[in-house]
Amino acid sequence: MHQKLSLKEKVGYGFGDFSSSMFWKIFSVYLLYYYTDVFGISAAVVGTMFLVTRIWDTAFDPIIGILADRTETKWGKFRPYILWVAIPFGLVGVLTFASPDLTPNGKIIYAYITYTLMMMVYSAINVPYASLMGVMTADSKERTTLSTYRFVFAFAGSILVLALAEPLVNFFSDFSSQNSIKYGWRLTMTFFAVIASLLFLFTFFWTKERIRPPKEQKTSLKQDLTDLGTNKPWFILLGAGVFTLIFNSLRDGSAIFYFKYYFINQEAFRLPIINTTINYSSLYLVLGQAANIVGVILAKPISDKIGKKSTFAYAMLMAAILSTGFFFFQERHLILIFLFQFLISICAGSIFPLLWSMYADIADYSEWRTGRRATGLIFSSSSMSQKLGWTLGGAFTGWMLAIFGFEANAVQSEGTQTGLRLMMSIIPALGAIISMVFIFYYSLSDKKMVEITEELNNRREKEKLVRNSF
Repeated sequence: MHQKLSLKEKVGYGFGDFSSSMFWKIFSVYLLYYYTDVFGISAAVVGTMFLVTRIWDTAFDPIIGILADRTETKWGKFRPYILWVAIPFGLVGVLTFASPDLTPNGKIIYAYITYTLMMMVYSAINVPYASLMGVMTADSKERTTLSTYRFVFAFAGSILVLALAEPLVNFFSDFSSQNSIKYGWRLTMTFFAVIASLLFLFTFFWTKERIRPPKEQKTSLKQDLTDLGTNKPWFILLGAGVFTLIFNSLRDGSAIFYFKYYFINQEAFRLPIINTTINYSSLYLVLGQAANIVGVILAKPISDKIGKKSTFAYAMLMAAILSTGFFFFQERHLILIFLFQFLISICAGSIFPLLWSMYADIADYSEWRTGRRATGLIFSSSSMSQKLGWTLGGAFTGWMLAIFGFEANAVQSEGTQTGLRLMMSIIPALGAIISMVFIFYYSLSDKKMVEITEELNNRREKEKLVRNSF
């Protein structure tokens, strides 16, 4: 049964990841830099904070998934969370970048509290949002299309942030009476928060839940966890997702430091009308997001021909090879730096629609195998892998900066500069290789999923006939 979704519903679903990705990208690219160079916390302390707070946050994702699976409203199981959390999502984001004047210990405590709250709110809206794809349609290919829309919008949101963040910070800083970069960051985050909250509300109003758990299914947390614990494809995809995010997180988190402390000349050009500088780092990151969109668009036609698993494996292999080559570039190789960023980002971008579409397949596989459906719990694991990879990547970035002798707002030694080059190339390449090894053992081929989908549809039709006979 082919279940087509309207363009409006696909766009509405895409708006949700436009919002999430604005925050995700500003956290993964700028938050470590903000804490070290603006708020005044050491890189090692921030790295440890990322690990501590995100371990709890990673564990919090399945809690949200379990709650969502047991939620029953007129709007469905997952859409209500988008409605309830949209506004808090924006407010806590602004607080994270509020930078109040505190003692050194006070700053650390404030960062721990606000960042922990931000990640919990992020989970509370993003886990139900991700789970929503699993109940909008039962068609595996339509899910890949929906996932493509999602990630085109996701990377568009990232491009908006990367293109505007630094210029807006500079603009708002100049606009303030004290010429304060802290003030600039606060107003910039407010700007992005308003957009994010509004677009999440559009997601709520423009989407619909269609797939329900089997009528005879009894809610049992113990059984849900047992089913998940015996789901081998879930474990494999979890591992692949974690190391994919480590790869991306290391490269994103290192980029600002790489261009600020390895490049002698950071300024690409100036916009004379608004007197704002555009740095190479902004151009590099925006180019990466544009290339990610190319990868997202290519993912479906390529995976339709060779399968999701093969597309995933080849993309990670190419990303690892290209990232290793990146180490040998110096500032004078600017064209090659940008060319390799474009190619690496195409490979990385193609992974994300595949990952989320494969998690939806795993939810179907679990129902087919056990007769029970726990969409929220399974999709919370996808968010968990995203958070865990982000956690480890962010923590490693902070710790490696400290290991390589980084000092904020100072001239870096040759050893530190070499470390920054490693953090942009060979170290993340290892994450890509490990991700490829995991996906090699993934067993749910596209052919297998067609068989599973047909059998599930037959079961649902029989259940519908039985219900209508009474």
